[in-house]
Amino acid sequence: MLTVAVPIAVPIAVPIAVPIAVPIAVALAVVAVLVSLPYWLPRRVVALRERVFARINGDEGIPVPGGLAGVDRFRELYSHPAANGRSRGAALSDLFWYWLSPGPEMHQEHLEPGERYDAVARTTRSLLAVPKAEAEELARRCAARRLEGVRGMVRLRDLMMPLWAEFAYELVFAEPCPREARDLIAANADDVVTSLKCTGLRHMDRRDRLTRYLLPRLDKVRVPLPDGLTPLEQAYYLQGAFFNTAVVQLSEGMAHLLLVLARHPEEQERARTSDDRHFDRVINETLRLYPLFGIAHRITSGDIALDEHTTIPAGSVLCFNYPEFHRAGFADPDRFDPGRFDRPAKELNHIPFGVAANRPCPAWRLAPIVMRVVAREVLDRYVLDSSVSHTRSLPSRGPCLLTPRGAPHRPRLALAYMRVRDRWEDVWRSLVQLVLGTYMVWDAHRLRLCERHFAEAAARDPAEERHPAEEGDPAETEAPTAAEAPDRTTDAPDRATDAPDRTTDAPDASDAFDAENRYAHHGRHPGSRRTR
Repeated sequence: MLTVAVPIAVPIAVPIAVPIAVPIAVALAVVAVLVSLPYWLPRRVVALRERVFARINGDEGIPVPGGLAGVDRFRELYSHPAANGRSRGAALSDLFWYWLSPGPEMHQEHLEPGERYDAVARTTRSLLAVPKAEAEELARRCAARRLEGVRGMVRLRDLMMPLWAEFAYELVFAEPCPREARDLIAANADDVVTSLKCTGLRHMDRRDRLTRYLLPRLDKVRVPLPDGLTPLEQAYYLQGAFFNTAVVQLSEGMAHLLLVLARHPEEQERARTSDDRHFDRVINETLRLYPLFGIAHRITSGDIALDEHTTIPAGSVLCFNYPEFHRAGFADPDRFDPGRFDRPAKELNHIPFGVAANRPCPAWRLAPIVMRVVAREVLDRYVLDSSVSHTRSLPSRGPCLLTPRGAPHRPRLALAYMRVRDRWEDVWRSLVQLVLGTYMVWDAHRLRLCERHFAEAAARDPAEERHPAEEGDPAETEAPTAAEAPDRTTDAPDRATDAPDRTTDAPDASDAFDAENRYAHHGRHPGSRRTR
């Protein structure tokens, strides 16, 4: 019998199946990559950005803790009288001056030790020297105005900035803050912190408008401004210390504090009903986990002997790593646990406001007091919820859901939406930070604002080439923490008996602004309407 087999299925199925299977597999792979982007791309971009920054800035810094000095030597080195230089001689200074210009040469944190620094520091202490009850009442009033009618989804840093702008204005001028001033201060502070987070470029026109606003109002400041400063320098001082740093740091600190409570509902309720002592533990633990300073760099003005074989030479750049120091010595350091501060904070690796012997934050007494008041005002009005990732730099500005107390509280869908949105925003945000951060670091390295400032000063006066060292041997102590603050926010102010002659009319002050602006030849920065 003859059997005939007709091979129909095989020759037809194979050539059709292969072309269909390949594009399907490719499409599925592309979808998988896209869906997984929020889980791996931001971390990779952050790591790449850090490598780019390190390559541009060089490796001049000595990390502390690090190979030369561990955690056990952190306070000792930070407090050393020779670790007192701030700007001159470090490439990192060019980057910080770039972000803070115009005016970093008058910013208290960036002044070198000496008579000018001492005069500016005295004025800052005088302005901060208000009774505790007065500071609390001012913070309460500002919070009540800012929180009126607020509800729903907010960005905590954005919510807090106008509040602290009003607070800083009344602290300086002892009068209610006009809306125009509040908007100028908040815009300037937002511009500073946005560029520091590398999520946006600098807009010098915002800073210029605030400087012009302050110039004709210098005689209204409630304490005498430092002697020997021009009107422009006095405006830069106020703008940098109070309407930049104070507003930014208080807004960042409050965003971290409220976001921590939003992500820990049980602790949120306990903090709302607890006494001040427990609330201070919550603030301390928040600032341990999310310190407002990342790396604080100091330039040594003399040799520092570590032991008989090792010496850190004068002119070295010490990079003090706050997050690493705050993690050392704690079990499960990434866990939020206010109970860690049942023991005195000075026994722990915890210096959120620096050390008293070396440029401590001048608001170390005031900040925890007013933060506690504002946080209580928020908690008395709202239930807080958030599902976003919480990092020290907080480039997301702290998304949070505010539900008025007494209103229906059903946050599940809102939190799911917030979580998805935050993950995808992180993808775009990380790419923006890579591009803008790389540009700004490169541009700062190119302009060398700090290096050129000191070179020009030395050319005018060779004595400026010396790097003054503070006399004496300060005690190795740190600034007290929130729980240790006395009834007054600072000691009695150290004021001059006679006010300096600060009579300047507005036109002359504006002329000084244009004539003395040292950044006019530095090129045009993106986003600026003025030539810098």
